[in-house]
Amino acid sequence: MAADILAEITGMLVEIVGDEHLLADEVTMKTTFNEDLALESIEFVALAELLHHRYGAGVDLMGFLSEKDMDGILAMSVGELVTHIGRITHASLTHAAPARSSVGAAAPGSDG
Repeated sequence: MAADILAEITGMLVEIVGDEHLLADEVTMKTTFNEDLALESIEFVALAELLHHRYGAGVDLMGFLSEKDMDGILAMSVGELVTHIGRITHASLTHAAPARSSVGAAAPGSDG
């Protein structure tokens, strides 16, 4: 799952900064947004929008960043974001599972 999220985030970053600035195979879990990618604030906003469209309101990049101090933001890696998204999406799937399993189930004693 982490590899899938990493690939999606990498695709979003390529879309935001363009291929000439970012080669897809250069982004790893250890890649930092500030030092390695040199993302500017407007690019973080664009990433936040893409994440919101892809994963829903539960993945709030700006909220995630607000939990960090300045040093934490500057040192944040792509892997931290991947882990955060993984937790959020796993939690939403776990909460949705019981509702999904009961859909279409026949009532006890019915013929279907």
